[in-house]
Amino acid sequence: MKLFFRGVLLLAIAAFIGESLELVINIVLARELGEQGLGLYMSILPTIMLIAVLASMELPISISKFVAEKDKRYHRSMLLHAIGIASFIAILFLALAMIVVPHIPVFELYHPYVKILVYILIPIISFSSVFRGYFMGSQQMGKIAISNFIRRALQLVLLVIVYQLFQFEHEIALLVALCTLIASEFVVFAYMATMFFIQLRSERLEEHATLNGDTVRKGLLAVSLPMTGVRIFHSVTFAVKPFLIKYALVNAGLTETMATAQFGKLAGVAFSIGFFPAFIAHSLLIVLIPTVAEAYAKQDYLKLQNLLIQVMKLTLAYGLPSVLIFYFFAEPLTGLFFKDSPAVVYLQLLVPYFLFHFFVIPLQAYLIGLGLVKDALMHAVWSTFISFLLMYFLGSNPNLQMHGIIIGMNTGVVLLTLMHYMTVCHKIGIPLSLRLPSITNIYR
Repeated sequence: MKLFFRGVLLLAIAAFIGESLELVINIVLARELGEQGLGLYMSILPTIMLIAVLASMELPISISKFVAEKDKRYHRSMLLHAIGIASFIAILFLALAMIVVPHIPVFELYHPYVKILVYILIPIISFSSVFRGYFMGSQQMGKIAISNFIRRALQLVLLVIVYQLFQFEHEIALLVALCTLIASEFVVFAYMATMFFIQLRSERLEEHATLNGDTVRKGLLAVSLPMTGVRIFHSVTFAVKPFLIKYALVNAGLTETMATAQFGKLAGVAFSIGFFPAFIAHSLLIVLIPTVAEAYAKQDYLKLQNLLIQVMKLTLAYGLPSVLIFYFFAEPLTGLFFKDSPAVVYLQLLVPYFLFHFFVIPLQAYLIGLGLVKDALMHAVWSTFISFLLMYFLGSNPNLQMHGIIIGMNTGVVLLTLMHYMTVCHKIGIPLSLRLPSITNIYR
């Protein structure tokens, strides 16, 4: 438990710095790109993230789970096979991207070089996934923390330097913003690759056992494929969401330009502020997956129950104060981006969305560690279906518009959280109240 919370603390500190930098990045983008430019940036980002998910095939999750469950002498053999898998994935999806991306309509709104940036990103993500998964599974959270910091710090530095030195037209300014994003990912890849091969070299004299390639591939893909299905679903819905929102708002009477600007304020302002505390949840996720997988492999249900109680308490301890701050200080917070912005009301209405989102992330980590990835996917499908229906019909109402969109989003995340929570509690044998006589006696 000490190792668990030490890893969470280290990642949380680094993630706090990274999220702070992310907030500053979005402020810089808002001022340099303007309302419509920020809307276009936030609209293309989900599509790029979807391509990144496909390129990673969720190898970080499957590798970290494999490393946590297996003896150390098997790690080297597994990692060499994993690099082979990553190479195949990179080549396959790079070829597919070159065929498919030119025909995706969303890219027609952007500079032609944006497609090239996507092609460059694919192999970077594929190989980084192997390195990240190994460091996660072996509990080397310091390297994960440093890589997360490098990504944001470098992007911010590049943005500030380039925008200060040069003046760009809107289309080129948007291309520059995306270039800094890809450049930061490349530097993270270089750092993690260096640390990874230094680690392998330092362990070359230790005892190693060879694993059959088919065994490794089946073991990794048994987790990667269903988890990729979950991530693809989330990424597809995330990529579709901007267009669903804008379509509903146009139906409600707004022009397409106004709808794009409104979405930019929702995603670029309200989401940037509201998701800020989620760095703690993401830190929990990274450490929880191998910890839960290891405990479940040993059938240590007491540890799983104990850990769930601590995680829920920690999430409530930071989540509730955070959303109260968002609600009561919405105006000065959104004023960092735009003055007199409707994002003030958006942020206040999204308070339930952010609070429940903080719980969803560690609960999803539990589902992955327990091998319940298919359950996570079904929960996501049902909650998203209900959410999108409400977003479309309520958002198309001229009297509700963006307020209707937010009602749909809030409903979806509440449903998702409850389904995740009930499934986890049932699997590890703990009541929904999180109170067991044996556990309460321990804490007395």
